[in-house]
Amino acid sequence: MPLLQQELAPNPEETLANYVRRVRMSLGLSQKELAGRAGVHLQSVGKIERGQTTRLKQAPKSGLAYALGVPVEYLDAVCKGVAVEAIASLKFCPRCWVPGTPPDPMWTTTRSKYCFACSSALCDRCPDCHKPVESLKFRFCPYCGQSYKK
Repeated sequence: MPLLQQELAPNPEETLANYVRRVRMSLGLSQKELAGRAGVHLQSVGKIERGQTTRLKQAPKSGLAYALGVPVEYLDAVCKGVAVEAIASLKFCPRCWVPGTPPDPMWTTTRSKYCFACSSALCDRCPDCHKPVESLKFRFCPYCGQSYKK
């Protein structure tokens, strides 16, 4: 697991409120900026960070994961209060994924191997240099500059 992913991984016994606040602060984001990037209401971010929200629906969860630059599984783990399973990398469909958007939550589950919509094999590595995909915020590999999309 890359060093940045380890730093952003939830600590044992960490609540959703503490985790979101810690990661947001480490990224230097305000609550308003996080809400804008995640596509959720500012009040929702405030409720999460005050501990008034302990469970997340799929859409806000994937938006928050994308905005914080963490896998959805991290948010699942803190919501459920369980340890995070080892996550090697992000996965996306090379045909269906729109660059710059969060990956579909069905692609990021640990057991997913193929796209549910087009049946293409999911990618977790750069097609050119074969380095693991660490973020889907950008459409190009940070190591070789190759586009992730075919």
